[in-house]
Order: sequence, then C-alpha cells, then structure tokens
Amino acid sequence: MNTPPANTHTSSPPVEHYENFPVASLLCPPHLRPAIAAIYHFARTADDLADEGDACAAQRLEALAQYRADLLAIAGDQTHSGQWPKVFDPLREVLRTFRLPVSLLADLLDAFSQDVRYTAARRRYRDDAELLDYCTRSANPVGRLLLHLYGISDALSLEQSDQICSALQLINFWQDVSTDVARGRWYPSQQAMTAHGVQDTDLRPGSQSDNATRLITTYAAQARALMLAGAPLARRIPGRAGWELRLVVQGGLRILDKIEALNFATWRTRPTLTARDVPVLVWRALWMR
Repeated sequence: MNTPPANTHTSSPPVEHYENFPVASLLCPPHLRPAIAAIYHFARTADDLADEGDACAAQRLEALAQYRADLLAIAGDQTHSGQWPKVFDPLREVLRTFRLPVSLLADLLDAFSQDVRYTAARRRYRDDAELLDYCTRSANPVGRLLLHLYGISDALSLEQSDQICSALQLINFWQDVSTDVARGRWYPSQQAMTAHGVQDTDLRPGSQSDNATRLITTYAAQARALMLAGAPLARRIPGRAGWELRLVVQGGLRILDKIEALNFATWRTRPTLTARDVPVLVWRALWMR
C-alpha cells in the first residue's frame, strides 16, 4: 500500500483519543501544566506513530527510531530533526527546567515499538508476567515522570504509582478487547487463555463463551486489586495533584464497574465513561479512604 512514511507528521498530536484519566486538567498545579502537556504530547504522538494511519510496520519502526533520536538529541542539547517541532521544542524546555529522567521517556518508546513488532508478527504474550513487564514500560514511566515533577521520590510512592499505572494499562486492555482483537492485538496471555480454556473464537463479537467471561472476570479482579493497592498514594499527595490522582484512580475503578455490568463481555461491547459518570467520580474521590 502506497502510504507516506509515518515519520512525516509534523503537527501537534490530536488529544481527542479516549483516556481513562484527565491530562493537564484544571486540577493540576498551574505551574506544572505546560510540563505535563509536553509529556502527554510526546507520549501521544509516539503512540500515534505506532498505532494510527495505514503505515506498515517497517515505516512505524523507522518513525519511532527517528523519534527516539530526536529525544536523545534534545536531551544532549543538540538540534532535533524538525519533524515534530510542536513536540520537541516544548519538551526541550521541560527537560532543562525539571531535569526529567530521559530513560523514562525512552521506556515509553520501547513499549510502542514492542506493540508494533508484536502486532506485525502476530505474537502473543506468553504469560501474565510478560504482560506486566510490558506495563512497566508502557504505563509506569508516566506516573514516575509526574512524581518527579511533584518532587516525590520515596520508594513507597514510586511503588504505588507503578501499581496505579499498571492497573490503568490493564483496565484499558480489558476494556478494549473488542477493538484490539479486531486489529490483531491480543493482550490476554496464552497461559491465562489456556488455563481458562479460551479459544480465539471465544473473544469474537458474537461469542457467548462462559470461559471468556471467566477469563475477563479474573483479569478485572486482578486489575482492581492492583489499583486498590496503589490508591493510598492519592491520599498522601497534597493539594491539586492529590485530587487529580484521586480522579485517576476512581476513573479506572469506574471502568471496572462498567465491565462488570456487562458481565465482563468486553469482546462484544466496549464500556466508556460519560458525563453521567462525573458526579460518581467526584463523590467517590471525596470519600476515598
């Protein structure tokens, strides 16, 4: 298919993509909003390079390699390629001002590249340990970058941030089974599918599989437990940042509620948050213990 290489994009990335959490919202400390927005645009654009449009896998990997080169260039106070100025010009200033750990940004690119390779090769995750390892690079760096901006670096906070972020990533997987399977992305591990007797056809839209229900039920319970383990972090972070994190946690838990309301059949229907959920999220955030 004759399509332009993915690395020709130069515009600021769209932010209409559905997310389980707010980005640079009014609850964020005002002086940190530009930094948070720069991190988000970096990650969002890389995700688009890996996932959007009609580019082939080789083009996507080439684009991500150039994107990584631009990241390393600005980290070394050198000139970037100019292909994504609306990403790397603001990010350069954020790196200088806040001394962000570049390795965490690079970890995100590793995860995006892995997604491209796995999808192209139709590769599955062998077990849940391999899936969680992916989360350490696809999700956990975002939480650690935010803690860095907030000046928080103690071991317990980092651990709980990782738990929240991994939970959010897993919730996204079990929310998106219908769309991921249609695109050839399989996040349920081979080990878990075998343990529950789930075949590929059990996760197709018309399936009424009890085995698939048990699989997603188990995965949703694991994600909830992980989220609840990390949730105390939201109560310890003071001010606006703490309230932001409370809503992040409650947004993830609310999606799990909606998955349960569908009898866990997310291979047929994708649950989403709507404006009607906002009062519930706010109420639950107020009463978090």
